[in-house]
Amino acid sequence: MLRAVSGCNRSSGPLISTDMIAPEQAEPRASTSFSGATSPAEKTDADADGDPSYEIVSPDQADGVEMWRLAVESQTLDANSRYAYVLWCRDFAGASVIARRNDGRAVGYVTGYLRPERPHTLFIWQVCVDPVARGAGLAGRMLDAVWDRTAQDAATDRMETTITPDNESSIRLFSSFARRHDTTIEREDLFGPDLLGDEHEPEHLYRIGPIAAEKVDNT
Repeated sequence: MLRAVSGCNRSSGPLISTDMIAPEQAEPRASTSFSGATSPAEKTDADADGDPSYEIVSPDQADGVEMWRLAVESQTLDANSRYAYVLWCRDFAGASVIARRNDGRAVGYVTGYLRPERPHTLFIWQVCVDPVARGAGLAGRMLDAVWDRTAQDAATDRMETTITPDNESSIRLFSSFARRHDTTIEREDLFGPDLLGDEHEPEHLYRIGPIAAEKVDNT
């Protein structure tokens, strides 16, 4: 449930109106600040503290505590219990990543899993980037890292996520991912207030793919 990523402004606006869209058509018209995956004009080689390098790796159970901290501190994500993140890092580490600066500080994560009914589909649950890492394209780099890992280990060829209508930053993030992989996005309503309650924005399902496997030159 990609509600919002740490540091992004949540402004309401029209979502994509077509059911099947090309990646470039999925770009929202409004421009919003976004920690990590920014528009090309906003990208820099370093984060807000001048740190240009990140280690993006599969999490271990201890990293679940860091994920929980980042989710709580974001004040925008639906933060779950510390137990939930620790358990996630035990059972779904192969479809998740955590990012650290070279000083050891955890500054972002992506959590995902392979859908049991569709084992070649990677579902992305949460993307979170610490505001200190804004401007370095970290969200996109983490998304690419987790995709590359599952594509290699599980032969994934599609990605799914859910996004609320007001979360233009996440729409931009996944639109950019689709464009990099030269594929399209299909959007449909998934969960509404009948299931989530009136206090929760509806969740729209975004399907990205099929995504061709990277060609490896063995010559």
